[in-house]
Amino acid sequence: MTMRRRFTLTQYLIEQRRRFPGASGDFNALLLDVALACKAIARSVAFGELGGVLGNPAGDPDVATTVNVQGEQQKKLDVISNEYFTQMTEWGGHLAGMASEEMDHPYQIPATQQRGKYLLVFDPLDGSSNIDVNVTVGSIFSILRAPQDVIDSGRDVVEADFLQPGTQQLAAGYALYGPTTMFVLSVGNGVAGFTLDPNLGQFMLTHPALKVPEDTQEFAINASNSRFWEAPVKRYVDECLAGKTGPLAKDFNMRWIASMVAEAHRILMRGGVFMYPRDTKDPSKPGRLRLLYEANPIGFIVEQAGGRASTGREPMLTVQPTQLHQRIGLVFGSKNEVERIERYHAEPQRQDEYNPLFAERSLFRD
Repeated sequence: MTMRRRFTLTQYLIEQRRRFPGASGDFNALLLDVALACKAIARSVAFGELGGVLGNPAGDPDVATTVNVQGEQQKKLDVISNEYFTQMTEWGGHLAGMASEEMDHPYQIPATQQRGKYLLVFDPLDGSSNIDVNVTVGSIFSILRAPQDVIDSGRDVVEADFLQPGTQQLAAGYALYGPTTMFVLSVGNGVAGFTLDPNLGQFMLTHPALKVPEDTQEFAINASNSRFWEAPVKRYVDECLAGKTGPLAKDFNMRWIASMVAEAHRILMRGGVFMYPRDTKDPSKPGRLRLLYEANPIGFIVEQAGGRASTGREPMLTVQPTQLHQRIGLVFGSKNEVERIERYHAEPQRQDEYNPLFAERSLFRD
């Protein structure tokens, strides 16, 4: 039997680097450090309760956790995953600084380490609320170029250095910790997927050119928030649920995993549309997902795979960040469906849509 040759992540990055003859190799080395952090997290996730990493950290003197800047109680594995990212990437001399969903402020590269020209932003464990029930979780990351004055001076990074639109990303990716561990990556030249070979300890190229189909019959949204949705979102979901008898003239399936990285992976594999839109549940928040750590990296990957990412009103990757932990509404997936949702937001509200003035208990009740 002839053995099929597969490229490793290292070999893939070497091939990509050949497009830039003057490249120093720092970029590739940084990506391999990120991949190593993801391998370490995958191992901790796989051991689960056997490794003592599940649950909240109360009473565990070895894990110092708190409520993070998002107002969320950190899980043990949130903290452990964050430490894997910082410890495995700070030493290489490739980074000027980091920012994490789990840290209030930018992470400074220690003075004892050489500083580089890149910024790393990451969500170390997306979907961590699922970890105790053994549902798929993952890590998300993005690489930016540091401002030139940071590179020239070697100064500490500040929040403003990270406030770059998604179009400025040099690379983005995620790791998925499921039945197999996968590392999905875009360096601006399409999207490739790698599967961790547990025997070799290497990420092997298994999906060299991931593409999101332009059309779909599958959508994902948290239906428990339906009473807070804006009219265009409610219209789209209602049309999906109407199936063949509705205006879309086809039946849809609805999915919801409550782990965005798992939702994104399913859409990359077979298409679909994911919605976590802006709503009225908490008017102080213009969305639920984090722009820098979740929306921009996933948006970059999806668009590199031929899909589309949007706020519902404008392209996601053109949004200018104003805060390190800024939240935003996100719609991404199959191009034609995302564009349909954008059109619904652009159109005037239809007269047949729900209007509280004319509801059962209204000013105009007969």
